[in-house]
Amino acid sequence: MQVSTATLTRVARDHGYAVPAVNVFDEIGMRAVVEAAELRSAPLIVQVSVKTTRSVGTGLLTDTFRALTRDASVPLALHLDHCPDRAVVEEVIAAGWSSILFDASDRDLATAERETTEVVTAAHAAGVDIESEIENILGVEDGVGSDEAQHAYSVEQLAEVAERTGADLLAPQLGTSHGMFTAKPTLLPERVTALAALTDKPIVLHGGTGLSDQEFQSFISAGVSKINISTAVKMSYMRAAAAHLDEARRTDRWDPPAMFRTVSDAVRSEIVAHIDAFGAAGRAEAAAKAMQP
Repeated sequence: MQVSTATLTRVARDHGYAVPAVNVFDEIGMRAVVEAAELRSAPLIVQVSVKTTRSVGTGLLTDTFRALTRDASVPLALHLDHCPDRAVVEEVIAAGWSSILFDASDRDLATAERETTEVVTAAHAAGVDIESEIENILGVEDGVGSDEAQHAYSVEQLAEVAERTGADLLAPQLGTSHGMFTAKPTLLPERVTALAALTDKPIVLHGGTGLSDQEFQSFISAGVSKINISTAVKMSYMRAAAAHLDEARRTDRWDPPAMFRTVSDAVRSEIVAHIDAFGAAGRAEAAAKAMQP
């Protein structure tokens, strides 16, 4: 059941939980996400990077998602993560995904606002939601981003630009960074509280890998209703694959489907842990009802 990301996250905000947005890299990961959502009866967002979209292809990713979710009993969204490339944005809009993070954080404010407005107009005409990032969240993820702060704005500016552009969700800098933390971060849940007082648009937390359940909860209590999980999933995927290959070398038994099952089990377990930490378990039925016209 493909649904609107904006609506899914508004329902989550109104009921005090966050929807996990899980990055996937292939059919194995995507299937594990859907299975985790079904297992925990949770609404969930399947998230894909620009790098993966270019590698696999928009058409194949779209068809895979729809095949895997056609009979799903839980609400699921398909989201393009961190995309500064207008050509890829246009392709994904045409494919009818649920939402796109248009990443204009490498542009100056005037350019970021103008281009975000243009993207929102095109996306809304096709029924696609837009998550907006105009101040950069630290860290490089799949070749997109920067380790240095390039643009930072006040919460008032963020709220005002969001209203003028018509963006559906906001991705502010909240003290986290993409990838694993190299030092203890200074988290900013109070920035979520301030922003939520100025706009009713769902607020997104990026760079959450490494946070404790209590730290996640502080952001959710402040108003975050979409939390991105990428690095933790990558690590689970690759470590499971590496362990399986080590065992295959030791035993000289080479069984690709067995490796796929091992990887899928590891990824599914990782996602289930985040579903539970974000309070999303058991929310699927109520979320689906709340989204009905």
